[in-house]
Amino acid sequence: MLLRKFMSRLGIGSAQIDLILPKEAYSPGEHINGYFLINGGTIEQKIKRIDCDLVMIDQSTDIEKVIDSATILSSRLILSEELNKVSFTFNLPTSVRVSTEDISYHFKTKLTFNEGVESRDQDIIQII
Repeated sequence: MLLRKFMSRLGIGSAQIDLILPKEAYSPGEHINGYFLINGGTIEQKIKRIDCDLVMIDQSTDIEKVIDSATILSSRLILSEELNKVSFTFNLPTSVRVSTEDISYHFKTKLTFNEGVESRDQDIIQII
């Protein structure tokens, strides 16, 4: 048990997060409803927070910019190998530019624990 706890602090066997979205393409100003799927690791872990950033990448200028963020503070305990869903809602800004060959968007999600290595996820979306 002690070895598994130590390993999860290093990120081995930690809980994992995945943002589940209903579709891949959205319009500026659209309301997105999805959920975070949290899959428990080899030991129970206490979640501290979930951060999700909408990031725009402009390939022509090599600029990566955070457009908006959503944060969920938590003190939820995720048991070993437990599946858990946490609701996700996000309003796309009306000023967001349409996706092109040079402009792309993705959500960067980070699950932070009281102890242990963060779990990360990335989901590409299109703005049409």
